[in-house]
Amino acid sequence: LELLASPSDCVRYRSPLMDAFKTEWFISKTCQQSFAGYAYGQIKKARGLNKKISNPMPSEKKSILDFCHIIEGRQTVPLQYWLAQRGMEQRRVGLIKIAHARELYALFYDADGTLGYHSIAPKPEATTLSLSSIPEGETPLAHLSFNQDGYSSYCREYASYQQWLAERNETRYQGTQAHGQGYDAKNMMHTFRLLETARDIALYGEIRPRRPNRDELLAIKRGSFPYNELLARAETLINEVENLFAQSDLPAAVNSSLAINSLVEIRTKIYG
Repeated sequence: LELLASPSDCVRYRSPLMDAFKTEWFISKTCQQSFAGYAYGQIKKARGLNKKISNPMPSEKKSILDFCHIIEGRQTVPLQYWLAQRGMEQRRVGLIKIAHARELYALFYDADGTLGYHSIAPKPEATTLSLSSIPEGETPLAHLSFNQDGYSSYCREYASYQQWLAERNETRYQGTQAHGQGYDAKNMMHTFRLLETARDIALYGEIRPRRPNRDELLAIKRGSFPYNELLARAETLINEVENLFAQSDLPAAVNSSLAINSLVEIRTKIYG
């Protein structure tokens, strides 16, 4: 839509066939989703990106043991700390699940390794706790709680972070590091540009690609504003755009029949 509405002084060459398309066919209330909806998605993306930039995750992945705690009275103690304090090894631990209790286990210890306990996590990459057969009459040393939800959430965040590291635009990331605001400034600039274009569509019924506040947008692109300030401004603008579209007398939908007929006509002229 922005290409179709480009000012004539910004176009080097325009095929006469493009005259078959009229910008006004596409100006409708659906533009709210095309522009403001997309911008809102970029804000959500910026939130997640801000979290990744501001709170980098260690490259070494945590193990399932990091989400296990020993219950001691009214508090809990990290499992690995509890084992280290007693000179114990997790490979000699045996666990049994306690019935009717979510992720709660009785912990036993085989000091000489003769009972064949399976340990808590046989392999570093284990994603579930290992259970053992415990001889009758054995008394548990402690009770262990496993934060399975926390572990699952961490694994998703870790995978997402590693994917972001592998796929991120390194030039833009270094630019983000340079301005020190902790967000992708180019992404945020486009968010405001789209929201302001949506506001123009609701107010004036036309697309205005040339922005009157060019200097302000470039300042956003340079990272001149704090992240939280921009986020608050963007959300205020989103609410304004929603209200303007609700009050506008724009058509409810694109004039698709005229658009499709013109598209067919152009293709026929090009391809025969």
